[in-house]
Amino acid sequence: MKMIVNIDVPELARAIEFYTDALGLRYSRTLDNDVAELTGASAVIYLLKKDTGSRVAHTLPQVRNYVRHWTPVHIDFVVDDIELAAARAVRAGAVRESECMEWNASKCITFSDPFGHGFCLLEFAGETYDDSGA
Repeated sequence: MKMIVNIDVPELARAIEFYTDALGLRYSRTLDNDVAELTGASAVIYLLKKDTGSRVAHTLPQVRNYVRHWTPVHIDFVVDDIELAAARAVRAGAVRESECMEWNASKCITFSDPFGHGFCLLEFAGETYDDSGA
């Protein structure tokens, strides 16, 4: 199975700039003038231009807004050096929302992007979380 990630944004050019500057993703191409493809992560990321106030789905009453919001699904980006990556993200316009937390041989810092989406930077001591209790 292949996974892709779609992120709704109100401004495509600004979103491309943020995600390439903050996370080192690479702009690949634009499709139909309202979808940008970014590579360089383990999944391809598509930035979808969706206007503020547009419906989130034809069957739901909610409309998009790009103030800070919370959702139980978010993206974690695994980095080699969390403090270096955090500084880069903030310089690009991310808002740091937590101190560095440590859990099961991992470090995590939470952020929001300029469009209100939450994301985390993670650094692992090994390949993934360690649940050995060591």
